[in-house]
Amino acid sequence: MGRVTERRKVIRIRDGAVSTRPDTLVAEEPLEIRLNGKPLAITMRTPGDDFALAAGFLVSEGVLASAPDLRNIVYCAGATADGSNTYNVVDVTTAPGVTVPDITLERNVYTTSSCGLCGKASLDAVRTTTRHPIAGTPPLRVTPELLSELPGRLRAAQRVFDRTGGLHAAALFDEHGELLDVREDVGRHNAVDKLVGRALQSGDLPLSRTVLMVSGRASFELAQKAVMAGIPVLAAVSAPSSLAVDLAAETGMTLVGFLRGSSMNVYAGEERIALRAAAVRA
Repeated sequence: MGRVTERRKVIRIRDGAVSTRPDTLVAEEPLEIRLNGKPLAITMRTPGDDFALAAGFLVSEGVLASAPDLRNIVYCAGATADGSNTYNVVDVTTAPGVTVPDITLERNVYTTSSCGLCGKASLDAVRTTTRHPIAGTPPLRVTPELLSELPGRLRAAQRVFDRTGGLHAAALFDEHGELLDVREDVGRHNAVDKLVGRALQSGDLPLSRTVLMVSGRASFELAQKAVMAGIPVLAAVSAPSSLAVDLAAETGMTLVGFLRGSSMNVYAGEERIALRAAAVRA
């Protein structure tokens, strides 16, 4: 829809010289997600891939687990008082027989972190509600050398970031390091939801043979979304949170942080990293 970026006039100051010029900014608009006609959540996002974003959000909420669970996603006509369509409201219709938790229907959430579960008690909740348990997936092993190449490949795929400098990115790679998909958004959690939603729509869940690479830190919310999608390896260029590490350990997910060049920290699931035994020192 051509709404990913917008132009604004700025005053530029360089070495004391003042000038005016247009600048390209990443667009940010609210998206209301409705579930079977009922308001569910509002998230701030970069327009684009809105249907995938909504589908991925509902995967992380435990509502959707596979393509047959989803009947339809549409923009809501008449989303404003004058009846115009803002393309900022989507309605997700689930297939007959899909169980929708009452707690989801009863809440109307404004979210910037897309946190469907919060707190220490959520560790057990995610482990028991995901329909794609990571611990039971076929073994997947990746080398440190392969992981070290992923940040560069992610950065090379960030088309909008090059114009704005203001977007987070998330990418899915296969076990051989091949890029499967990449999404950008003003919110890193939205970028992950867009990846997961596209995978659900394509019938590719669970993502049990993939590595999720994110451009920032590894928060609990991102770890939660990876677990709910069955992703066994989450890698981030920055630090994880303590709760993200706890969740990874609880669910059997491999969590890698501070992935920069050949350096990285493995916080959980080290069995998936093909390390030379002699090189591992306490």
